[in-house]
Amino acid sequence: MTEAPKPGVLFDVDGTLCDTNYLHALAWSRALRDAGEWAPMNAIHRLVGMGGDQLVPRLLGHDSPAAVAGRPQYYEQLAADIRPFPGATDLLHKVHDLGLVVVLATSAPHDEVKVLRKVLDADDFIDGQTTADEIARSKPDPEVFLTAMKQFAIDPRRALAVGDSVWDVQAARAAGIGCVTVESGGFSRHELSEAGALHVYRDVEEIFEQLFTCTITHLLG
Repeated sequence: MTEAPKPGVLFDVDGTLCDTNYLHALAWSRALRDAGEWAPMNAIHRLVGMGGDQLVPRLLGHDSPAAVAGRPQYYEQLAADIRPFPGATDLLHKVHDLGLVVVLATSAPHDEVKVLRKVLDADDFIDGQTTADEIARSKPDPEVFLTAMKQFAIDPRRALAVGDSVWDVQAARAAGIGCVTVESGGFSRHELSEAGALHVYRDVEEIFEQLFTCTITHLLG
């Protein structure tokens, strides 16, 4: 018997649940240096949230397989500095307790998501994950959200994404779902609103504090 579609929330992780965006920017900078390339750190940061398949061509105007291959080792060296944002685990817990499917939907590869999940310490409240290993194209392509909804039987008419970047908003809109956002990844309230975010919060702790006035609870209707 086919499982009936359920309402659910698709959470980005980097910059949304965990404070990692600047670590990614530093890892990319070092990998680019080793590959004989250079880009300013602010330009790299503006593209964090994409996978390497999208970030590098947009940053450099061409591919750099060496930079893509070199980035993971530098990010791994910075893993001890990863921290969850205050309220991240509480929010996942509460959304799960409301009866909504909780899925991590990220452009990060499985090995990195495994580390992030350990930091979050919220596996009891996470129903599943869709990572870069399950998709061909990263955000802002909608594939990660479309795949997550299919994998975990989430009704697209009762689905919502939570992210920190304009790439999350663009991917969600292309997937036909709404997106609420947080400023903790480095994008401004204005930028996120202009991209089409349904609402912009300071961080996930503010979403948690305002959950019963948040768009998330509308999925229960």
